[in-house]
Amino acid sequence: MAERSEFLYMLKPTRLAMLVEGPTVEESAILDRHVEYLEDLARGGRALLFGRTQTASERTVGLVILAADSSGEARRLMENDPVVAEGVMRAELFPYRIAGGSLATA
Repeated sequence: MAERSEFLYMLKPTRLAMLVEGPTVEESAILDRHVEYLEDLARGGRALLFGRTQTASERTVGLVILAADSSGEARRLMENDPVVAEGVMRAELFPYRIAGGSLATA
């Protein structure tokens, strides 16, 4: 079996007011599903790390580091994230390599 590659996807909210004024009821439900989705991926060894900056501005970003067998699989995982699929956040995928830290691979 081929070794998995790492990918990073960056998330940015499509509606800045969600950060400043708070999410709508619908956005809140989607954000809950987003966290559940990522926790599920983490349990399956696919999401290595996820989180967001603690800001509420146009510079706010979320990051997800994935382990995937291909860029196609990583793209599918990103596109299936509820916040991406439902348009609450825009996402951009990058090939990535963890070079150090407690998650570093040999």
